[in-house]
Amino acid sequence: MPKFLYVATNKQNKTISGTIEASDRSAVMATLGKQGLQPVSIKEGSGAKRAFGGSLFGKSKVKSDDLVIFTRQLSAMVGAGVPLLRALNSLKDHSESPALRSVLEGVIRDVQEGAPLADALAKSPNTFSDVYVNMVRAGEAAGILDEILKRLALQQEKNSTIRKKVKSAMTYPTVLIVITVIAFFGLMLFVIPQIGKILTDLGGPDAELPAITQMMLGISNAFTNFWFIIFPAIGGGVYLLLRYVKTPKGKSQLHHFVLKVPGIKSIAVKVAVARFARTFSALMGAGVAVLEALEVTAHAIGNVVYEQALIDAAEQVKNGATLSSVIEKNPIFPAIVAQMLSVGEETGQTDTVLVKVADFYEEEVDVAIDGLSAIIEPVMIVFMGSMVGVIAASVMVPIASLAQNIKG
Repeated sequence: MPKFLYVATNKQNKTISGTIEASDRSAVMATLGKQGLQPVSIKEGSGAKRAFGGSLFGKSKVKSDDLVIFTRQLSAMVGAGVPLLRALNSLKDHSESPALRSVLEGVIRDVQEGAPLADALAKSPNTFSDVYVNMVRAGEAAGILDEILKRLALQQEKNSTIRKKVKSAMTYPTVLIVITVIAFFGLMLFVIPQIGKILTDLGGPDAELPAITQMMLGISNAFTNFWFIIFPAIGGGVYLLLRYVKTPKGKSQLHHFVLKVPGIKSIAVKVAVARFARTFSALMGAGVAVLEALEVTAHAIGNVVYEQALIDAAEQVKNGATLSSVIEKNPIFPAIVAQMLSVGEETGQTDTVLVKVADFYEEEVDVAIDGLSAIIEPVMIVFMGSMVGVIAASVMVPIASLAQNIKG
């Protein structure tokens, strides 16, 4: 069925745009009329997809902060007895995010046509994850949608906090690395050639330069004479590497590598365990079946190694094993996880116990990130200092040698 991009006005004369799947233009006009909208323009747009924000022009993805606010507000309105459609329309009209407004237009349209909220949300996978959709579906089935939305908002806030802390910890070393690379290329292209010329003028064309100076001049000459080959090769290599790590094989190798790097491994494990505990506990608390909760959680962790471990665990649980016994045998999970799971299984409070595990590991992530940041700073300073020292030595050693020859 073709998609149509429309621009229309509502009863408050506010302009609204979006997409509609319909057989023809007249069907689009009829649908807009039922929604109380006055069409301004209707164009067929094959490239419009709700998964990318519902816009032909590719509006940006909905920010996590906007989604958290929407979830909390929807929970409060539903809990106060506001009808779902009215709540969605109100949140759409008052949202400051164009991307979220565009997505909500499609959600509202589907709900108006009789679809459950979870099914409507599932049509925008770039905005509403599998975890989000499954929890909403469970909340609708149990009649506790407002409570589930509160859990979702809390979970999203925790995940967002972890992501921000990791990004914040990586910002400083990234800036230092970029500055170091730019400084290196600047020295190689502009400074070292001039120094080489000065040394040649002082010592003559037959002057014997130290090995370190010859190495620096050789690197500089290569960059100066073949920059049109070297820079595209470096850019192409980086591009291909980034493309490769997005493939299943490349992503798997990267995640396995990360779990072997000292320092980074500790943070990666704690982030993965915190996400597992928080997501799985939320799904269990929402009444989602264990096997389905494991499958959804596996895809929400963001690490291929842990994803495969949970998928394998689901198979063993399906065959009659307890989740705690399966987790205990897997070395990528800390021992405390299996112990807490065992307690939860015995008491029937797995979701409550795992929330405590999530809280513990989220605090551990904070400590680990602060520790890594404290280590990275002096390491990067030593690295930059070493680079400057090598360049300085390559300049000062031949000058000192030339001075000795002149005295002699």
